This record gives sequence, C-alpha cells and structure tokens, in this order.
Amino acid sequence: MPLPERIGFIGTGAITDAMVRGLLAEPAAIPQVVVSQRSADISARLASDFPQVHVSPDNQAIVDGCDTVVLAIRPQVAEGVIRPLQFREGQKIISVIAATDRPKLLDWIGTEVHLTQAIPLPFVARRKGVTAVFPADAGTAAIFDVLGNAVECETKAEYDLLAAASALMATYFGILHRTTEWLAENGLPEDKGRSYLAPLFAGLSEAALHAGTDVDFFEMSREFATKGGLNEQVFRDFDERGGTEALTRALGRVFERITNR
Repeated sequence: MPLPERIGFIGTGAITDAMVRGLLAEPAAIPQVVVSQRSADISARLASDFPQVHVSPDNQAIVDGCDTVVLAIRPQVAEGVIRPLQFREGQKIISVIAATDRPKLLDWIGTEVHLTQAIPLPFVARRKGVTAVFPADAGTAAIFDVLGNAVECETKAEYDLLAAASALMATYFGILHRTTEWLAENGLPEDKGRSYLAPLFAGLSEAALHAGTDVDFFEMSREFATKGGLNEQVFRDFDERGGTEALTRALGRVFERITNR
C-alpha cells in the first residue's frame, strides 16, 4: 500500500513529535509533513530538525492541503478544535485522540470521511512501536508499519482490549524500579541494578518476539522456570499471593474506563 505524499498533523504534542521523527528518520518515508503551530516549541524543533516539515498556523490550511490528516489533540479540547474545520468527503483521517469514541469523532467532523483510530506509543520515534488500528485499514496500517508494526483490529472490542493492555507500560517500569530499590536496599549500587535489569528484560522481550504467535506465553514462563527453581518460586509467590488477581482486576477497571461501562 503506497504511503501518502503529504501528511498533516493537527496537534503537536509528544505523540506527533514521536510519529514525525519516526516517519522522517533516514530513510524518510514521507516526502512532506505539515504540523500545526501548537505546541510552538515542538513544531519549531521538528521544522529545525527536518527540512520536510512545514509549520502551519492555520488548522484549516492543513486539512485543505493534505489528503491524510492525523488528529492528535488532547481529548479535553478536541471538540472545540475539530468542529469548526471543514473536511472533504472521503478524506483520510487518523485519530490518535485518547478515550474518544468513533461516533463522537464522526459527529464533530460532520462529513463522510474515511476515519481510522490508532494508539501509537512513544517508541514509534525509533520505528519500534506496535500500534493498534481500528477499523482494519491497509493505508493506515502501512503508515504504522513504517513506525514498527500495526495490529489491525476487526472489532471495537479488540481495539479497546489492546488499549487496556497498553496501560501496562507504567507497571513494567514500576517493576524495574521496585526491583532496583530492593537491590539497593540489599547492598547493590543502583546503577549496577539498572545496568543489569534493563538488558535482562530486553532479552526476555526479544525471546517473546522471536517465539512468534505459535508459542503460548505461559509455556515460555515454564521454559524459563526450572522445576523447583528460583524463577518458579517467584512466579508462584506472585500468582498465589494476589499478584495475578491484582493485575487482572486493574486491567478490568481500565477496560471499564475505556468503554465507559
């Protein structure tokens, strides 16, 4: 699927910054990128770093000049930004606005556009992101495949479930932090703990990626846990002392929040 020649971003926050940097990393995937002036410091930095970036003070000019437009606005102000804009029928719109459902977006847009939603994560800046896309769309997936890889969702339920799973990022780093603290309390300098744990967890992620979708994660857990060994002991403690229950309860609560149940 060919990528757009010119892509516009309305809203220039951290995710726009990450997406643009990923798209324009060498070799650049998009010939031209237009970003809104807000936030001024991020847009100015992008224009300084990449000759392909043009900063526009007018959101309507971005809509008029780009066949593909990414809405990357804070949900608190999204309606006020989107409603005044005049979109073209059939125009390709990608929303990365958090916690804003499709019917609401279409109502604000007010035109029969080709709308997809996506959940890009900061790693797209290094083309290492995995991005949920709904509904399944080859053009949108092609953009996010450049930035890592896209997971196309067939239903809104699939998309919402992946959104809930993405809320584990802070927990991941929280586990690293708590473990580093424990190591330091027991006599290991913090820098050594960090130097050991980061590549350890990176290696585990690589193992999961290389295993593909044919190998169950629980099977991998058993593979890394010698019978009667230390890994088995820690996982059993986690599971039997409320860790699994706390995790699934937290995921359920964030899923309810996402779906407004």
